[in-house]
Amino acid sequence: MKKFLALSLAAVVLLAVYYEGGMPKIPAEKSFPPAASKALVTFVELGSVNCIPCRAMQPVMRDLEKKFGGQVRIVFYDVLQDDAPAKTYNIRVIPTQVFLDQNGREFHRHEGFYPLAEIESLLRARGLKE
Repeated sequence: MKKFLALSLAAVVLLAVYYEGGMPKIPAEKSFPPAASKALVTFVELGSVNCIPCRAMQPVMRDLEKKFGGQVRIVFYDVLQDDAPAKTYNIRVIPTQVFLDQNGREFHRHEGFYPLAEIESLLRARGLKE
């Protein structure tokens, strides 16, 4: 049991170092609420740079930007630096993902780490093309 706990802790530390490393990150948005966009979907990620599951969302967001281009706008708010977005969206945990349509209306919400394949399915169902 002690070996399992030690290995689990080591894995978490390695993941933290990996996600903190030299990978480019989606920068935290400075203005709130998100500016108007021509994108079909605005993906609002509410998290923190100090949260391991939140950092695990960074490569997911980058992949979505590459796959869907201008059809989706990705906005990241570090709610530990500025809690206004957290209050506005009434989040309970981080990370939380909120998806808005072209009119700024929320059509989907998810709490916790959100796998890339599941988000891709959601976006395809909304008519976005890769």
